[in-house]
Amino acid sequence: MKSRKRPLIGISTSANSGVISLFFQRLAVWRAGGRSVRLGPGCPLAPEALDGVIIGGGSDLAPTLYGSEVALEEGIDPERDAFELALLDHFRDGRRPVLGICRGAQMLNVYFGGTLHSEISEAYPGVRARRTPLPVKRVEIDAGSRLRDMLGVSWCRVNSIHHQSVDRLGDGLRVSARDRRDIVQGIESTSSAVLIGVQWHPEFLIFNRSQQRLYRALIRAAADGLS
Repeated sequence: MKSRKRPLIGISTSANSGVISLFFQRLAVWRAGGRSVRLGPGCPLAPEALDGVIIGGGSDLAPTLYGSEVALEEGIDPERDAFELALLDHFRDGRRPVLGICRGAQMLNVYFGGTLHSEISEAYPGVRARRTPLPVKRVEIDAGSRLRDMLGVSWCRVNSIHHQSVDRLGDGLRVSARDRRDIVQGIESTSSAVLIGVQWHPEFLIFNRSQQRLYRALIRAAADGLS
């Protein structure tokens, strides 16, 4: 049995970006009662040492991972893609919690065989991608979902820093939240595993109680695995 008082959460980020997001992620994990370590192609750590993992935001996934040939607007990071796919191999059994944020939610969906809309504006005519760290978007949380239990609310306002979204769901996943345009904003495992993906960035909503509950639930699930 492990003896750490604070569960150790790995946070996967891009090698040369995401410094601000990483700072807020680590702060949120610490406030929730955990410890954190940065992960990535240049920052490997034995997965067995981790009690949970956060797949953070960042660059787009390579379109070849989900069968698309669409030319992407933003750069991709094949090394990070490969790192996170291998990392998830160690967490797919559901014994330790996983939280995917923005790109991370998309990675979870693709890992389990799902696909993405490469451009929201093309998939949802008349909808423009809104990119702001401010909580400008209303999201409805599905009744009976684990995400709703974790957040403790039926709806919330979130930020929007993405131009892609979940299309076809991966195996063993369900939609747990959508916005008013019907764009998927949350996914989760259909099993009892704590495997959650949110399309927004809860780490930037540091004064929002429901978003902080998300981190506390993650840490509780990680702590349960220590006993």
